[in-house]
Amino acid sequence: MNDPRIGDVLISEEQLQERIRQLAQQISVDYAGREILVVGVLKGALPFIADLVRKLSIPCTMDFMAVSSYGSEMHSSGVVRILKDLDAPIAGKHVLLVEDVIDSGLTLSYLIKNLTSRDPASLELCTLMAKPNRRTLPVEPKYVGFEMPKTFVIGYGLDLDEQYRQLPYIAALNMPDA
Repeated sequence: MNDPRIGDVLISEEQLQERIRQLAQQISVDYAGREILVVGVLKGALPFIADLVRKLSIPCTMDFMAVSSYGSEMHSSGVVRILKDLDAPIAGKHVLLVEDVIDSGLTLSYLIKNLTSRDPASLELCTLMAKPNRRTLPVEPKYVGFEMPKTFVIGYGLDLDEQYRQLPYIAALNMPDA
């Protein structure tokens, strides 16, 4: 894809798949003997969730939530809205919340409080990428694929105005006019 907005590849397709395999292996060990409900945060986490659940060796079901704190901006608006809620109750279930990236922690902090109030047996967080130097709220994922710098990233589900989600790798966003 010859697009000047696609910058350096930060995580290759091969690196993504290897790290996801490792995460799935650890999750499968940690939840051995139990079924988990994988709750995916749409839209950005979709490729990650799909690859992750295919690599799990334990029983799992899936459900999805869609939330927004960005709109069409590159920075969070500070307000989290649930656009799509879960289809079924989670009380008594072992829930693994899966997100694409933890930036400020605003969205995940809100979701963790929301889901905890629904009385799951357990609730853990798995993220493909974490940007700890951008975190303003105390959100600590149990499973982290990669730690990333402050750079705005695209690809593998991550977008800018709904573009670039289809890239099989993660790249920096070039801002040629910035």
